[in-house]
Amino acid sequence: MHKVLAVCIASGFLFSTGSAFANDDLFKKSNCMACHAVDQKRVGPSLKEVAAKYNGDSSAVEKLAIKIKAGGTGVWGQMPMPPQPQVSDADAKVLAEYVLSIK
Repeated sequence: MHKVLAVCIASGFLFSTGSAFANDDLFKKSNCMACHAVDQKRVGPSLKEVAAKYNGDSSAVEKLAIKIKAGGTGVWGQMPMPPQPQVSDADAKVLAEYVLSIK
């Protein structure tokens, strides 16, 4: 069983577990912290601000996953969010779910 878990972790399948710890690690690994913090504005909005803005929006995960990959501007002012094409589609979804889980 431990070998299976190790393979899943190494393969990046933790997104299916819903582990906040794993998602926090992915957030850090994906360099999101260069512009975002959990509870304070940096270059971009805090994760709490983003979660609050999209609270109740059933399409928020998809919207944010696309924004993570493609970048954008205008939602939080004129400072652009650079695209993150190196982030896989699956990881972008995990990151979006993580951001939306922040309270």
